[in-house]
Amino acid sequence: MIVILASIGGAIWGGMLARKRGGKPADIAQYAAGYAIALALCGLIVTIVLERLL
Repeated sequence: MIVILASIGGAIWGGMLARKRGGKPADIAQYAAGYAIALALCGLIVTIVLERLL
């Protein structure tokens, strides 16, 4: 669940950042994908750490 929320949040954050910087639709999609992947990876690490501790 954390991974899904992190990836959706990352996609929204990346898309908004690219739009704020005046990016074209391809730029917005690339930023959204990049941020979604990065935050999904962070969410995966957090999930693994929580599973190990609990």
